[in-house]
Amino acid sequence: MSQQTSVLYDVPGPRQRRITLISSLVAGLILLVGAYYLIYRPLDDKGQLSMELWGPLIDPSNENFSQVWDRIGLGFKNTLIAAALAIVASLVVGTLLAVLRIQLKSLTRLRFAGMATPVAYLLRGLSALLSAVTRVCVEVFRGLPVVLTIFFVARGFPEFGLYFDNLWYLVIGLTIYNSVVIAEILRSGMEGLPGGQAEAAAAIGLSPAQTTRMILLPQSFRIMLPALISQLVVVLKDTSLGFIISYEETLNIGKQIIGVLGNPIQVYVVIAVLFIVVNYSLSKLAQYVQHRLGKGRKTYVFSLRRVGGRLSTLGDGLA
Repeated sequence: MSQQTSVLYDVPGPRQRRITLISSLVAGLILLVGAYYLIYRPLDDKGQLSMELWGPLIDPSNENFSQVWDRIGLGFKNTLIAAALAIVASLVVGTLLAVLRIQLKSLTRLRFAGMATPVAYLLRGLSALLSAVTRVCVEVFRGLPVVLTIFFVARGFPEFGLYFDNLWYLVIGLTIYNSVVIAEILRSGMEGLPGGQAEAAAAIGLSPAQTTRMILLPQSFRIMLPALISQLVVVLKDTSLGFIISYEETLNIGKQIIGVLGNPIQVYVVIAVLFIVVNYSLSKLAQYVQHRLGKGRKTYVFSLRRVGGRLSTLGDGLA
């Protein structure tokens, strides 16, 4: 381990380690003092740390404790339901859209040899038109703020006779926005792969659709997994925009609690902690999945070493 780290930077000596330790302690002390004078004292002076405000959230003996947490639990349940549905729908629609764009792009390069000239030109023109339409849709929906997308869905669908629960308006709005983002993530991942892979697939007789489904798309998911997980975290946080259509998610119910108890700081701190815990768990799950996927791709690394006056190939281990 010391040999590997010394390649990247000089290993600190005893004096440098002492300086680093002292600097860290001083910085930590400054942060504690600053937090005391800039956060704790002002809140305490204004009575924001009193049990009258915190009691309904942290004191089980408080008369409002059970009712408050029942409401928060309902809101968090609604948040998770909306997020789960939107995540699944966004992944499915985004994957299909990414594959469609890749296939349309490959079709625009085909000459359709062997077909009549008018038919060939018609197919090429149709492919180019569909490719342009999908690109415009992606740019439009990716450029719209997600709050406007949700609002247009909730107000526009009833105009066409499509009536749903507020949950589905929120899910559809989130899906429209996030699916195009996920589609672009996967498309860029597939187009960033070495071109030799698609050429090799064509050489063994795979069609463009088979190449995308069996070779390009699985690799794109693995390579772009961090970006995909980040987008899924965004989906979870964007469920808070359901308040514009009166969907009872966590923040909306938090506003209702604040209207009754008058403790906005306390309620929002608790809600923030809940979101942080869920998002952190999702990030750790992503790291676990990425680690498992990486394990499946381990290969032996071989090096040449001179042994007894001749070269022999020795396995150094798994990389």
